[in-house]
Amino acid sequence: MTSIEVHELTKEYGTTCAVDRLSFRVRPGRVTGFLGPNGAGKSTTMRLVLGLDRPTGGTATIGGRRYAQLAEPLRTVGALLDAQAAHGSRTPRSHLSVLAASNGISVSRVETVLEETGLADVGARRIRTFSLGMRQRLGIAAALLGDPHVVMLDEPSNGLDPEGIIWIRELMKRLAREGRTVLVASHLMNETASFADHLVVLGRGRLLADLPMREFLDSRSRPRVRLRTAEPARLRSALAPKGLTAVQGEDGRWSIDGVTAEEIGALTAEAGIPLLELGDERATLEQAYLALTADDTPFAATTISTRQEARP
Repeated sequence: MTSIEVHELTKEYGTTCAVDRLSFRVRPGRVTGFLGPNGAGKSTTMRLVLGLDRPTGGTATIGGRRYAQLAEPLRTVGALLDAQAAHGSRTPRSHLSVLAASNGISVSRVETVLEETGLADVGARRIRTFSLGMRQRLGIAAALLGDPHVVMLDEPSNGLDPEGIIWIRELMKRLAREGRTVLVASHLMNETASFADHLVVLGRGRLLADLPMREFLDSRSRPRVRLRTAEPARLRSALAPKGLTAVQGEDGRWSIDGVTAEEIGALTAEAGIPLLELGDERATLEQAYLALTADDTPFAATTISTRQEARP
């Protein structure tokens, strides 16, 4: 198995501890979302895994080896950390060809990844003419060049148009289905919720959560049901002996805290109360994430309310 293993990883810059005794494992066969506020240590951790920085303490390995020990690194791990890294005077084809030649990769892979990332028609254009989204696609092409077992992407949706966002989402899920290890850092909560199976959340360089997506959401919210019924009085009567209360919202739907849709469905069926709509209401990833990281956001803005004084 080719997993990313981080054990007691620490990185200090002078008096600043960017990564603080961090331990987690990224397993194959699933997409792991790597979340945390700005300054949480996500990018530093990825750089340490890839051998771009030296840790102050602890270890970061890929398949049990440090990146520097990998005989053919691009065949083992592909990464996108900075979409601006490619030289602007080169073309996508020449940029990828140099990477392939230096890593013993067949030149046929260059055309394969250009096609896969939608860049085949612009393979001869200068990279300096590319938009941010096109540079992102080129960075992803470079990450896929060695057909690696491990893929690490930092903000891969940045600059992509809606079609591109759907494409990268499906690409990450396909890579995971193929049994690869996929680690994706992102600030886009709704997007992360659409592709991640597992979450690793950092705050101030420390591990805050390492859970499957569903467990993470459940751990940060109480059960709640929303429903519609044509007989609200009978519903309230049926709920009262259970110590439950239904609260009507502005949209006409009723909310009941501390219970699941399965439980309410059984209760109303037994009482013969017709339901027009019934469903569990769970916290979104954004809500759960903000609740978890509220005390670990070093650059949080403060909303200031101002009042315009009345003029005489």
